[in-house]
This record gives sequence, structure tokens and C-alpha cells, in this order.
Amino acid sequence: MSNIHPTAIVAEGALIDPSVTVGPYAVIGPHAVIGPGTTVGAHCVIEGRTTIGADNRIFQFASLGAAPQDKKYAGEDTRLVIGDRNTIREFCTFNLGTTQDRGVTTIGDDNWIMAYVHIAHDCVVGNQTILANNATLAGHVQVADQAIIGGLTGVHQFVKVGAHVMAGFASHISQDVPPFMMVDGNPLAVRGLNLEGLRRRGFSAERIAVIKQMHRLLYRQGLTLEAARAAITDLSAAHPEAASDVAMVLGFLDQSTRGIAR
Repeated sequence: MSNIHPTAIVAEGALIDPSVTVGPYAVIGPHAVIGPGTTVGAHCVIEGRTTIGADNRIFQFASLGAAPQDKKYAGEDTRLVIGDRNTIREFCTFNLGTTQDRGVTTIGDDNWIMAYVHIAHDCVVGNQTILANNATLAGHVQVADQAIIGGLTGVHQFVKVGAHVMAGFASHISQDVPPFMMVDGNPLAVRGLNLEGLRRRGFSAERIAVIKQMHRLLYRQGLTLEAARAAITDLSAAHPEAASDVAMVLGFLDQSTRGIAR
């Protein structure tokens, strides 16, 4: 395999597509699976039961599939699964899952993950997210599609970050953040909606108007969460063009376990 640098160490048993490029001094363990077109940079370490899809670009010094930073971990056969077309920059650390949860840490497709990002055990990162430099996800965190996590932001264990959320620089996220919201600070505060992100993603003016109504009901009218949820439910019938957006918010509220940032 001419694409593997002669100084790289690839263990017997690793399944690496012939089109994969592996840089100098990289180390790939025996249970790794790497799909076509992926590039592994110099000095990367890929260990554990790690599966990486197609056309990923993994920059130098990344550590993927190391044991979780969990004292309960006892060497169980847990996994890390990474999808397709992700950019993973320098010094990122993604850990295996644990048997106390789903047993797998999952990163989807088309994510832009900058330097020094840490994704801990059992996290679920969706598709087309952006995690800026030094963003840190504790164990069991879920980040939905097209969310943006600002640099130096820490996300508390078990927190859920909804789709299209934008979290600002150096934020402390210790409660669930509903879809479409823009948050920042320590303590965290909801500053408004990620309107520019929604416009860039092709949301119509009608859908954005309904999302604004949901934001007002949750954050601007002094309603209890139960009252706001009931009012949001009524929006679906009145605005069928935004029914999927309403369903997304209601589903998120139903699944929230740490309470939402308010």
C-alpha cells in the first residue's frame, strides 16, 4: 500500500481501504477500520474499535479511539464510529463509549471539528456541525445537526444541544439548549435566535416567523414551561409549513433531562 508512509505503524488486522493515505509516524491499531479516500496525518493514533468512513481528513497529532476517561471503564469492547467527509483538525481527542451508556461514541457526516476539540465517551454528534477550537464535550453529550459550538466552550455531561443552535465563545453549557437558539456566557443565557444561520440554510420567512413565536413563548412571555409547550403545540395546526420545526422543538422538550437553558 504505497499511500502508507514507511514510518507509520499499522497493526495486523486493521482494515484500511487501499485509497487511504497514512502520514509519517502514525499508529493504527488492529481493530481500526478506515474507509476510502480518508487521509490520516502524521503522528495520529487510531486505536480501539474505531470505524472511520470515507473521505475524512484527519490532521496531525489527533488521538481517536483511546479508552474513555471514566474510572468505571474496565477494557470492555466499546466503540468509536466516525462518518464521512469530516474535517478533524490537530490534537483532537475522541474516546470510545462505555457500557454504562450506548457503548459507542458517534460522529456523523460533514462535520468541521477544529483543533484541540475533545469528544468524550458516549457522545453523539450529528451532521454538519462546527466545533471550534478547544470546544469540550463531556460524556454522554448530544449535539444535533448543524449546531455550532464556539471555541473554549465546555458542555456538561448528559447535556443535549439542539439542531441549529449557536453557542458563543467560552460558554458554560450545563443545561439543554433547544433547537434554533443562540446562547453564550457563564452562567449561560439565551440571547436570541440563530437567525443568520437559518437564513443561510434556506429557511423561508414563514418558517422563521414561527420559530420566532416559539422563542417568544419559551423566553419572552413569562410562561411556565408547561404553558409554553401547550402554546407551541397549537402552532403546528395554524402553520403547517413549519410543522416539522414545531415537532423538533416539542420532541426536544420531551427528551430534555437536565432542564432547558432559560
